[in-house]
Amino acid sequence: MALSRIQDHTPVGLAEALVAQLPADCDVVLPIANGEPVELLNEIEARADRLHGVRLHQMHALRDRPYIRGDFDGHLNHIAWFLSHVTRKAFSKGTVDFAPANYSEVPEFLREKEPVVVLAAASPPDAHGYVSLGVTGSYSTSLIGSVPFILEINDQMPRTFGANRIRLSETLGWCETSYPLIEVPSIVPTGRERTIAELVAERVPDGATLQLGIGGIPTAVASLLTEHKDLAIHTELFADPMVDLMESGAVTGIFKRSYVRRAVATFALGTNRLYDFLDNNDGVVFLPVNETNDPRRIGREPKFVSVNGSLEVDLIGQCASETLGTRYFSGSGGQADFARGAQYSRGGDGYIVLPSTTRKGKTRIVPTLKPGAVVTTMKNTVDHVVTEWGVATLRGRTLDERARALIEVAHPDFRDKLTAAARKQGLILRHTTA
Repeated sequence: MALSRIQDHTPVGLAEALVAQLPADCDVVLPIANGEPVELLNEIEARADRLHGVRLHQMHALRDRPYIRGDFDGHLNHIAWFLSHVTRKAFSKGTVDFAPANYSEVPEFLREKEPVVVLAAASPPDAHGYVSLGVTGSYSTSLIGSVPFILEINDQMPRTFGANRIRLSETLGWCETSYPLIEVPSIVPTGRERTIAELVAERVPDGATLQLGIGGIPTAVASLLTEHKDLAIHTELFADPMVDLMESGAVTGIFKRSYVRRAVATFALGTNRLYDFLDNNDGVVFLPVNETNDPRRIGREPKFVSVNGSLEVDLIGQCASETLGTRYFSGSGGQADFARGAQYSRGGDGYIVLPSTTRKGKTRIVPTLKPGAVVTTMKNTVDHVVTEWGVATLRGRTLDERARALIEVAHPDFRDKLTAAARKQGLILRHTTA
């Protein structure tokens, strides 16, 4: 069923016309995080009883909506491609479904769904009639030109640059509204996290290209690099710490192979300081995630440094970064994409970072992952594992060498038990000493 162009430029009129046209059991795409069209979705929820089996696909939802809580079950259903603090709770209660995937591959999977329409927030138009998708590129940008778009123009959405621009005349319909973006402040690093960050930062060379994940450790790494020279940014998430890096002068991007002298990202999430920094700033380019997170593209950049967190690492180097045993916490995201890309890069390094123990004092370096745990980054794709006790280099190492290196960065209270477990598993060879 082809959707007709909608002329009513209000959230109410758009929702009314769209609900009247959406077929049963169809797929609709919502952008990641602040790319969600808030007022339009409010109006669609108000008319949910007229819909049947509509699936809304989104990563990292920020708003706790009634349909996510299952209030319109059978009418509006949420498919999460990455769990947030909102959808994590809903998934555990069974009111949303979850689709695991590497972030770089999500656009391909959504195209296979043949979504009926993309509903997205956008910036005000420029003098030429172009709007941008603001703080998102991600999977929604990759669908421009192949899927109908309906836009909610928010006058508080930053106008950004890159592949996330679309002319209003190319859309199925649009409306205007105004509301602030949700702010997500950077996590303040703990003492242990700062120690880990120091171990990573001292290994980052001048001229490196950076990808920093979410959490206190990547935040601390950024704060420790402001005296470096000629750094570049090619990342999934653009957050407040990268503003600090760019304003310090440490980032020039002159050694990049693509988008020289400009930072590359696929979405942004942070505070109003970040959003103000991005507004009309062509020094930051937003690209589709199938480009930013493509390991082959990442590998073209020299000295690529990837820093991402994990929940648990076993003695052969498998990283469980999205589940606690069988309980899902987040999703794969781009961790494996960037870990592989860093390995392709000449002079590149990938770092998996985590405190050696949990808040309850249990070891995060374990003989085997918890039963049911999901491997996010496989052992062959892990370069280095870093705790506050040091750096375990795994790439190209034997199982014996891997186990010993990981035991050395485990908390001292657990090293004897880990050594005994490694021997029992046959990881540490009989003819060598502990």
